[in-house]
Parts: sequence; C-alpha cells; structure tokens
Amino acid sequence: MDTLLLMAEALRYPHPGQIDALYTKVSRLNGQLGNKYFADFLAKIEELSLSESEELFTRTLDLSPLAAPYVGYQMWGESYKRGEFMAALNHELKAHEIDLEGELPDHLRPILQYLSVSSEPLPELLEVLEKSIKSMHNSLKKSEKDNPYLLLFDAIAAESKSLQVDA
Repeated sequence: MDTLLLMAEALRYPHPGQIDALYTKVSRLNGQLGNKYFADFLAKIEELSLSESEELFTRTLDLSPLAAPYVGYQMWGESYKRGEFMAALNHELKAHEIDLEGELPDHLRPILQYLSVSSEPLPELLEVLEKSIKSMHNSLKKSEKDNPYLLLFDAIAAESKSLQVDA
C-alpha cells in the first residue's frame, strides 16, 4: 500500500526536491512500484524544470483542469449524489486522520492516502474509483495525448484494480 502514498505525493503541487524524494521513497521499497507506469511518470517529470512541472500540473490538475482529479465529480458531476459521497468520504477521512490540505474529500490525493491506511475502505468508493480514474485519463488524453499525468493515472488505475481483488 506504500505505492498509493507515493502516487498521492505525486499529485501534490510540484516543489523543489519532490522528484528526488519520490525516488528515495521508491528505493526504500526496493524499487518495487507495483507497476511500470509510475516509474515512467517519474522519468518524464524528472526531465522538466520546476517551472515546467508547475505549469504542467496547473494546466492538467488545478485551474480549469484538463482532468479534474475529483472522483465524485467524475462520476456524478455537481449533483446531490456527489454531495452524499463527499459527506461519507469526509467522515472516513476524519476517522483516519487524513488532512485534506484544502482539497475536497473526493480529490484523488486524500483518497489515495485513505486507501493506503484503511483496512475496510468505503465500498462505494471501491465501486467508482476505477471508472472515475478512467474518466480522468480519457478527458486528459483527448486534449494532450503525451501528457505525463496519463502515466500517473495508469499507475493509479493498476493499483485500484489490485484493491478490487483484495476487497
């Protein structure tokens, strides 16, 4: 499950030393990432300057994002169902002491953190996670087929499939 925490960290706004820190954490896992996509994502992001990484992150995941990293939004848009889903997630995140750090509860980063520590994740989350990540991936691929975050979404999707098997 440490891989989920690495992927959550990769969804943070770029900062100096971030990629080196991720590589260090990968080395603590004996280089075992669970899938090749995450390693490929790191390699592509490592090629960019910090300002290029910041611009890519903002364009992809932040301001009017190409791929909104909100699981509930991907499934239900701005609806009452999303609100119910976020309320349930918020309860679970608080119970597991996950800091939202200013994000909504259905943001992919706190969800990955939650999945890394929860022994019994919300069944509804497990039901929609893979489909919502696929939706993020497809939205991004339509506008930027070479965007490195496609690899990160592929890595997260591969991990979410293993959660389905474990559940």
